[in-house]
Amino acid sequence: MQNRPLSGKTALVTGSTSGIGLGIAHALAAQGAHIFFNGFGDAARIDALQQQTAREFGVITKYSNADMSAPADIETMMLDASAEFGGVDILVNNAGIQHVAPIEDFPTERWDAVMAINLSAAFHTTRLALPYMQKNNWGRIINIASVHGLVASAGKSAYVAAKHGLIGLTKVTALENAHTGITCNAICPGWVLTPLVQKQVDARAGSRNIPTEQAKKELLMEKQPSGEFVTPEELGAMAVFLCSPAANQVRGAAWNMDGGWVAQ
Repeated sequence: MQNRPLSGKTALVTGSTSGIGLGIAHALAAQGAHIFFNGFGDAARIDALQQQTAREFGVITKYSNADMSAPADIETMMLDASAEFGGVDILVNNAGIQHVAPIEDFPTERWDAVMAINLSAAFHTTRLALPYMQKNNWGRIINIASVHGLVASAGKSAYVAAKHGLIGLTKVTALENAHTGITCNAICPGWVLTPLVQKQVDARAGSRNIPTEQAKKELLMEKQPSGEFVTPEELGAMAVFLCSPAANQVRGAAWNMDGGWVAQ
């Protein structure tokens, strides 16, 4: 367990109790980073997840159930991270929600919620993480945007707007810290079989009365030429690369991992 590249670093990953966030948390832990988990779920399952991660990777794990739509919760979470670890070296803004509806029918409260969790939360964590990173002249901020931060799809006005905004925040953060050892980049996944996407698969299967596997394939082939889902493990490997010295000059990038989606 010695001499791993991220040994002694602390990574806070929002929305990390399942899906993409969990895959990234495990990838960073495998490189020696202590992990501060965040997300919702059954308390016993999350406790077991913490213990398993700590045991498997030989790192310290902590957890916050902060509501990422609530700035006060975010501030408390960041204070807790500082109390436990001194500060956050690696910040991964991953938490996100989705709502699908035409603009004229889009509920205003759902718009506000998507903006709060998918965009504003990243601003709040970033502003609170930066002073510690600046003091140490080292830090990595990784924003999990989406292919929908680069292109649009009908029915997803709030999600697309928030993810485009997150890429803009990424660029500004990178520029403001360009002469330091702090980098900020965005990863833009295509379809990943997360609980969020599984709901879309199930809805398609139900509305069209087709098998789930057929619904998955149809969903993929509409947008993602590879016909394969991006995996949390692949996204975790990309996050590890962005934390490495090889990525010292990768700054303000929006790196799509989308099976060819935006190449079309």
